[in-house]
Amino acid sequence: MKNLFPDIPKLENPQILWLLLLLVPYIAWYVMQGNRSWASLKVSTIMPLKKIKGGLYRFFRHIPFVLRCLVFTLIILALARPRSSKEFELTSVEGIDIMLALDVSTSMLSQDFKPDRLNAAKDIAIEFVSQRQTDRIGLTVFAGESFIQCPMTTDRATLINLISKTQTDVIEDGTAIGNGLATAVNHFKNSDAKSKVVILMTDGVNNSGNVTPETALEIAKFYKIRIYTIGIGSNGEALCPVRTPYGIQMVSVPVEIDEKLMKSIADETGGQYFRATDNTKLVEIYSQINEMEKTKSLVDSFPEYKEEFLQFALAAFCLLILELIVKLLFLRRIP
Repeated sequence: MKNLFPDIPKLENPQILWLLLLLVPYIAWYVMQGNRSWASLKVSTIMPLKKIKGGLYRFFRHIPFVLRCLVFTLIILALARPRSSKEFELTSVEGIDIMLALDVSTSMLSQDFKPDRLNAAKDIAIEFVSQRQTDRIGLTVFAGESFIQCPMTTDRATLINLISKTQTDVIEDGTAIGNGLATAVNHFKNSDAKSKVVILMTDGVNNSGNVTPETALEIAKFYKIRIYTIGIGSNGEALCPVRTPYGIQMVSVPVEIDEKLMKSIADETGGQYFRATDNTKLVEIYSQINEMEKTKSLVDSFPEYKEEFLQFALAAFCLLILELIVKLLFLRRIP
């Protein structure tokens, strides 16, 4: 049930208020002593003085007593620890572990994307990473072999820097989809995230490596990893750098993507297969994955308390000073 009067302080130690009952005997004692007089000057008769009216002094002489009672009351209230509270919402985020598996074979330099497939994929991946502020993301690269370019991390700057520096010709050429997927999946073995995702991007068919895609798929299913696969390449043919006796030349070659394998990997792990035929389509694919893999926000409410005893203590101190001023300046007795 919500507090209907959130601005009214609540007492942390309400049992202290029982001490206010001490005011009852104190007030009774004061009343009984009211008729008692302390003569400081002896006279033979007070008959002439009876004609003098007491005036406002009769009321003013009670001011110190009233102030003393207020001081006592305020001190008791301060000891009871009044606290005001406001309701706040605490949001904790349940992030996702994501591994990007990127094909860096020579064919990724084909120019059916602008400027080429690899650089287009890198640019979109960097934009994707920038939008996932609460997730751990890593990068696996593969060609004829595979390795972890960047372990899963929340350090966006480092990850983006490593993505931008990714290039071909750093490992043996080829397309080892099984190796790339197995390396990415193996990195999740120590992950305790509730949601684990691999985004696998390639432009070819599995033609090298010592791990078959089927074996890597079984490992992914064991670790309950969801895989999104992306086949990158236009329909038909594309200009691709090919090594010839005259050096590397751009040659028009057929675009071959094992879409059956890509669909099987995605379907069996609860992911989805996408085909990117140009830069715009690739942007749309990453946007779709970004929407499907939402981080979970866990919202909890809690009260934030503010101690209010200080204002009661300060008020008691001020009234105590006021009582002393009244007694010393306005209600002084003749010695």
